[in-house]
Amino acid sequence: MRFDEFNLEAALLDGLQAMNFKEATPIQAQTIPLIQSKKDMIACAQTGTGKTAAYLLPIINVLCQKDKATDQMGALIMVPTRELALQIDQQLDAFAYFLPISSVAVYGGGDGATFSQQEKAMRSGVDIVIATPGRLIALLNMGKIDMSSIQFFVLDEADRMLEMGFVDDIMRIASYLPKNKQTLLFSATMPPKIHELARKVLNHPTEVHLSTSKPAEKIDQSAFICYETQKLALIQQIFATNQLHRVIVFSSSKQKVKEMYHTFRRMHIKVAAMHSDLEQSQREEVIRQFKNGHYHLLVATDIMARGIDIEDIEMVINYDVPHDVEDYVHRIGRTARAGGEGKAITFVAEKEQLKFAAIERFIEKDIQKVPLPADLGEGPTYRPTQEKPSYRRKNEKRRFFKRPKKSSQRTDNK
Repeated sequence: MRFDEFNLEAALLDGLQAMNFKEATPIQAQTIPLIQSKKDMIACAQTGTGKTAAYLLPIINVLCQKDKATDQMGALIMVPTRELALQIDQQLDAFAYFLPISSVAVYGGGDGATFSQQEKAMRSGVDIVIATPGRLIALLNMGKIDMSSIQFFVLDEADRMLEMGFVDDIMRIASYLPKNKQTLLFSATMPPKIHELARKVLNHPTEVHLSTSKPAEKIDQSAFICYETQKLALIQQIFATNQLHRVIVFSSSKQKVKEMYHTFRRMHIKVAAMHSDLEQSQREEVIRQFKNGHYHLLVATDIMARGIDIEDIEMVINYDVPHDVEDYVHRIGRTARAGGEGKAITFVAEKEQLKFAAIERFIEKDIQKVPLPADLGEGPTYRPTQEKPSYRRKNEKRRFFKRPKKSSQRTDNK
């Protein structure tokens, strides 16, 4: 479906054309008409399917038609992280380039000047606010922010906000909003707590499900069955035999990310690291430098697996098999975004075979096992057992069993 079939304003279509956006993705094709019909909605779609544009475009289309003499906020978009707030704000600027739409990203971590700028923007009646829960509540506590004119309330990456413990904050923020608003909830997964939240903040929502927690079809997935000691040499081989300029290597361990960063620097690879020990300003600088091509390789923990939209990622490498099935989907979803193509390679050591087999079962696909380069020697045989893997899906409760008490009696064999 083409964007010019959605009855969008001509100036908004001009912005899309300037970005070379022509065909809507499936999630956009399904949700934009529902949003235009003023229905509350729950949309569940995997990462990289274009769900940000799915709600931004119809919201911009409505707000650009309002009377600009009234300085009132029109939309509130809640997100879990500062990075995602900034990313959405940038996308909004691009979509609304030819329109008089104003926006502000409201997030914590800045200095007093940043806080004052955010407060001033909200008090002046900015059209769209993209906010993290903590900072928005801090502003609301000052009692000077009027949100009674909000027409759209969007919860983006709702599952992640619940994981981060923001449910009470979301409910408190919702209490400041008018009852006749349109509420849109977007999530990559649909755990039971999402439906609990939906019952509290949405009004008879329409549900849209699209390939829930499954990788995009255009991701070329493969794996190397290897020993742990062969992994670094494998990455070196991949870079030596391919001209790669935008690759992300994921590891579940912050310490391992730091070690890989120093190792790759010694290999003279243009590399940067992303992990939770970095200050916010350092993270933003790493992302900016990676986007502009200063770095060819980014080694990262799962902090980069969701909510960061970097175009043209050629390849994602899982240095280790992630702990959760959803983490695998989110990691490799950094490539092949919005209908593009990309590669995802996973290094599977002996102790990781059970977890990798569980991923294959979940995505209902046998991932191609690529032979190791001859000069690296042979790897282990891929023989995952059929027993239950040692890890669980996210949001699945652990089961604890009491051990039987040891007998106080001793039995001696004499």
